[in-house]
Amino acid sequence: MLRVTFEKELQSLEDQIISLGSQVEENIVKSVDALVQRDLRLSRQFIVEDTAVNEKRIQIGLDGLSLIARQQPMAGDLRLIAAIIEIVGELERIHDYVKGIGKISLLLGEKEVLPSIVELLPQMALLTQDMLHRSLDAFTARNANLARAIPAADNKIDALYNRIYREIISYVIQNSAEVEHANQLEWAVHNLERSADRVTNICEWIVYLVDGNYVEMDSEFEAPPTV
Repeated sequence: MLRVTFEKELQSLEDQIISLGSQVEENIVKSVDALVQRDLRLSRQFIVEDTAVNEKRIQIGLDGLSLIARQQPMAGDLRLIAAIIEIVGELERIHDYVKGIGKISLLLGEKEVLPSIVELLPQMALLTQDMLHRSLDAFTARNANLARAIPAADNKIDALYNRIYREIISYVIQNSAEVEHANQLEWAVHNLERSADRVTNICEWIVYLVDGNYVEMDSEFEAPPTV
């Protein structure tokens, strides 16, 4: 009976991770759409919504720690709880970047976004969303190979980031009075680039969950294997 209850609570944590992850991936694209379309009402929504995301992250983390304290799980179950706690933290941080994009949109006020960024930034958001979506699939399926493959998409995001950065620099050279405006746009792009990096962190924890080894995918660091 205790095991059945434990498994139900574990499944509840997994379900909450997928639900929160779906919310975050949707908001990545929506926040960028609000920025480029100058929808200030929608931009404010992501700032307000971030409070609920933070609360959900704290609750999932506390529920996971409570399970450890009450059930003293072994091996795979313990890795699952540890991975859940780490992944929900990464999801919360990604939504911090979403909130940041919302704040930048409000700072821009009535200013229009550069035409080149209007074209490129949504592409970057869709790639980031796709990375996160596939990472959630890998988590659900316990698919370490898929998790290892996902970070390669970050190269495309970095390429778009560099293109947009060059466009911003070119704009500043031609419009020296618009440095602050350009800097705000650059921060929005930076937030997306960092979101993709956070997805890579999620993939690392999925590999840990499945294989018991934690390996940083953008470095040579490998932690000692666990049980």
